[in-house]
Amino acid sequence: MSAQPACALEGYFQHAYGARHKGLAGAGAADGRDATIAIINPAGLVHAGNELDLAFGLFSPTREMEGSGTLGLTPIGKYESNTLEFFIPNLAAAYRVTGNPYVDVVGVAVWGNGAGTNYRNFDRTASPCANGGTGMYCGGAAGVDLQQTFLTLSLAKNITPDFAVGIGPTLARQQFRAKGLSLFAPVSNSIDAEWGYGISGGVDWHIARHLRFGAAIASRTYMGSFEKYADLLADHGDCDVPAYGQAGIAYDVLANLTLMLDYQHIAYGSVPCVANPATNMLTAPFGAANGPAFGWRDVNAVKLGAEWWYRPDVALRAGYAYNTPLFGSRDVQLDILAPATTQHHLTVGGEWRYDKDWSFEFAGMYAPEATVIGVEIIPGPGHGVAVSSEQYEITLGVKYFYDDAQ
Repeated sequence: MSAQPACALEGYFQHAYGARHKGLAGAGAADGRDATIAIINPAGLVHAGNELDLAFGLFSPTREMEGSGTLGLTPIGKYESNTLEFFIPNLAAAYRVTGNPYVDVVGVAVWGNGAGTNYRNFDRTASPCANGGTGMYCGGAAGVDLQQTFLTLSLAKNITPDFAVGIGPTLARQQFRAKGLSLFAPVSNSIDAEWGYGISGGVDWHIARHLRFGAAIASRTYMGSFEKYADLLADHGDCDVPAYGQAGIAYDVLANLTLMLDYQHIAYGSVPCVANPATNMLTAPFGAANGPAFGWRDVNAVKLGAEWWYRPDVALRAGYAYNTPLFGSRDVQLDILAPATTQHHLTVGGEWRYDKDWSFEFAGMYAPEATVIGVEIIPGPGHGVAVSSEQYEITLGVKYFYDDAQ
């Protein structure tokens, strides 16, 4: 299973994982109820039953740029990335262990992230290239494709009846491809794939009868360098996955109504291949340790979620998330390739427990259009660039409870 390039809400991280948490806008670090909680907080697995969770999302983002003003490297006019639909799978499973003094629940999750654009080749007669080329960056059809897949094995244990800990070693694979960027560095439009590793850990604490706290942190995922793109990507193609963390509280307003509030931090600013400012192209070559990149900042997000079991077998969910801007006007010339501009995120979802063995879930997401406006760095500031994105997603999921453990 692999993640498709998506350019999701928070950089290349998805806004949430699994149908339940997608319906809650990614909230729920303190309210683990199924196997997918292992991706957010492995300690929350102590509340999961023996189950298999499978979800499939259809993600549809619009990504476009609009050039204006004097002639520049990029064109004048509005251009949209061609690919508009992406298929995103997610798999998680949990198994309760009896009689083991060290582990109460074992979980496994397969999940992914991605970012990508695909701008068609087009004539530049109206805004000609100095080299006589065509397309977005005067090198023909242009775009990037980053796909990341993670396999996490999680272990969770109740230290006391009200306090649990969890740990999740992770194996990762990511691949990258770029095209149409020969003006910046030699690119072959071939896939370069690398493997890596990381680890996450978390706690789950029932503070009071109706109040819970959960928190988890994931280390930087150390990846091999993209050698084929060492002359393009900053820091010689060394593109680790940033560390991230999430903490939240869950409060049972009623026996069947739970409200959740989470905070998430993603440390993009510590990874040069995405964090170096685009303005570095004035002082350093592409691929250098201080070479230009997308200028991505650390992202902070607040996530609100509500889950109402209005019948014992039917739940309704809703959520809202806000994240700080990923990049600013300084970096728009390169962020045409990765216009992750959205900041607001609205979700709905639900679950139907069909019988003791099966549940069906759905979730929907809408991220309103957001735009970042700036000017080109090269050849000069007379050419304006605006990048924007709007996003939709529909997710369907199924849970199989392979015994009646929950």
